[in-house]
Amino acid sequence: MNDATVQMPTLRQRFEAWVTRGQRPIREPLRLERRRIYILPTGQGYAFALLLFVLFLWSINYSNSMGFAFTFLLAAVAQNSMWQAHDNLLGLIVHPAQVAPVFAGQPALFGVRLENPDPRPRYGIALQGQDQPPCYADLPASGTTLVTLAMPSERRGWLRPGRIRVLTRYPLGLLQSWSWVEFDAACLVYPAPRGRRPLPVRQAGARGSGQRAEGPGSEDYAGFRPYAPGDSPRRIAWKAATRGGPLLVKRFTDQTRPELWLDWALLGDDPTEARLGQLCQWVLKAESEGHRYGLRLPGVSIAPGQGEQQRRRCLEVLALYSGDGVKTTS
Repeated sequence: MNDATVQMPTLRQRFEAWVTRGQRPIREPLRLERRRIYILPTGQGYAFALLLFVLFLWSINYSNSMGFAFTFLLAAVAQNSMWQAHDNLLGLIVHPAQVAPVFAGQPALFGVRLENPDPRPRYGIALQGQDQPPCYADLPASGTTLVTLAMPSERRGWLRPGRIRVLTRYPLGLLQSWSWVEFDAACLVYPAPRGRRPLPVRQAGARGSGQRAEGPGSEDYAGFRPYAPGDSPRRIAWKAATRGGPLLVKRFTDQTRPELWLDWALLGDDPTEARLGQLCQWVLKAESEGHRYGLRLPGVSIAPGQGEQQRRRCLEVLALYSGDGVKTTS
């Protein structure tokens, strides 16, 4: 077996697996209790302990009463900071993460809400995802704070944050108190919109030509809508953007256009992920230009439609497509 492909778990990973054995992802808010909180010295804490040991030996060697008093004072300060670090997490309520879908390559933002039920503030509390830097926040008395964890999304499908570590080094940084939480939350990652092929040739739809639809080629102005990936830069309201507002896209009305079918079979022998990326690009472009469009994949067919619900449904199908259908479970 190739050693380069085998990654042995570290001591920390083994300890984490041992501590959290038997724990399953939950959907309800979690209150941190004493049995879930652990505490160990930090690097500074071990250096501080070594300093106390040297001071203690020095005091014994010279029979210096002031040295003993100073050493015991520092030891009392360290012990008090241990209790404060532990109590800084005790009773903290961690609410499940809220997350919106993203495209592959974009960071998935998991919003975890921390609730402080005590009438005293809590300082220096952090959340840390796997292999990610900690995000620190201060909690007001009897208040809540939202902490956002950004995690990379490399592939389409469901992305789970895994175990999240809640930690604090308050007040002196000599000791770190921490606990683990894992929620049954997942981020749906859409395929990255890629490809330069133009939209397929439109086909005559079932609707009459007397209806109105939205498109970029008419002179009848129909207002703005939020910017979405794939929108043409020519349709962006740049004047509104320069005033500090969000990116908006101009919309116009036109006579109903024939329906578009975004078909898997139109992409020839391209690889699966390349086809999904091109279909994703087509969905965004068709929606941006106001077409009525449908989606066809092997074993899946979505009737033509238009609007945010149609866009979201098509993107979900592309994100969860597995070659023999769509897996809807997370």
